[in-house]
Amino acid sequence: MSINTVERFSNRVENYVKYRPDYPKEILELFETEMNLQKSSVIADVGSGTGISARLFLENGNRVIGVEPNEAMRAAAENFLKDFANFKSIDGTAENTTLENKSVDFVVAAQAFHWFEKVKTRQEFKRILKNKGFVALIWNERQLDSNDFLRDYEHFLIKFGTDYEQTRHDNVSEKYLRDFFQTDFAQKSFPNVQTLDFTGLKGRMLSASYMPTEKDLRFESMITELQSLFAEYKKDSKIDILYTTNIYYTQI
Repeated sequence: MSINTVERFSNRVENYVKYRPDYPKEILELFETEMNLQKSSVIADVGSGTGISARLFLENGNRVIGVEPNEAMRAAAENFLKDFANFKSIDGTAENTTLENKSVDFVVAAQAFHWFEKVKTRQEFKRILKNKGFVALIWNERQLDSNDFLRDYEHFLIKFGTDYEQTRHDNVSEKYLRDFFQTDFAQKSFPNVQTLDFTGLKGRMLSASYMPTEKDLRFESMITELQSLFAEYKKDSKIDILYTTNIYYTQI
């Protein structure tokens, strides 16, 4: 991970904590039935950010090591997960986690893999995984055209985003994943939804690293257009953002 990649979320932390979507509980059943997740399993959550994905496994009773190079996001996770004794937070990257050889049962990367350097990351994941350990890459992928609001919201992001189309995680193709895993892998998808008022929609939008901040000359016009979009499509003063949560997993 480059320094630019590590630091690009530093000014997004508060919105990230409050307004990024959770992950469906069904993920745990998938891990249990398909990957033999046990209560005793140790999870390395690489690129753990503010701790949203780690919480899912901590609530299941697992020990989770959050590996996160961004100091502000790491501090937010430590505060967010302070009630979980099984959570450990460390300063590390996907390419250099600092974990011991064969020390974890799972390596999970949620909303993060597209920032990693593929070759070095694979070597590192193989090093820290126990025999028969699994790698699972997880994304909440916002649906782009399931309804009129989502189509117009996508156009809005393209219009105002600074490098939106270059940094989207759906740029990670099946070929890219196959090159990384170097073996067959499985995929499972679950529906997910986030119901937000305008404050939540604004916060969700501003949590993205590709959207302008208040220092940008376009900021006020962007917020005005977002308000119009919300007013057009809101129901009971709320809007739904629909996601498909995709999990790609295998043993490497």
